[in-house]
Amino acid sequence: MASLEVVRSELADVHKDTRLNLQAVLEASSLTPEQRWGVAVGSAYAARNDRLKEAMINEAKKALTTPEPVLEDARAAASLMAMNNVYYRFRYMIRKESYATKRPGLRMNRLAQVLTNKVDFELVCLAISCINGCEACVQSHEKVVLEGGLSEDQVHDAVRIASVIHAAAVGLES
Repeated sequence: MASLEVVRSELADVHKDTRLNLQAVLEASSLTPEQRWGVAVGSAYAARNDRLKEAMINEAKKALTTPEPVLEDARAAASLMAMNNVYYRFRYMIRKESYATKRPGLRMNRLAQVLTNKVDFELVCLAISCINGCEACVQSHEKVVLEGGLSEDQVHDAVRIASVIHAAAVGLES
């Protein structure tokens, strides 16, 4: 069972900044523990590194009193954003009215059936969309979380976590 410390120790010296950042971004911030660990786990799923994902899940289980809803929402967000980020990135890059007016026809019911709360789920989707590079989705989710009462500091902290999780996944693979 991978722990965060074990994963951090597996990062070579060339990735020292990532190793240090991985610890720093997961410490107390403007995010609630549920937001912080939802973003971290969702980002680890999106980064597609099994060791990192296992470590984030294990750390979330230790840090949260009720981890299962957070973990399930993070997993659902990663799957939905894997689909949506490809689809909407295509529509955004092409910028043709003919595609923009087509109905996506993609099931996304889980977006309305979150186990935690809508704003936290959207924050996880925002972080994952940053990893996946979908500008349209990033803009959409950022708008929703700000309108839902989160601050720009909270958005910033979530994106910092996503960026470091992604860097750690790259470092572990190199």
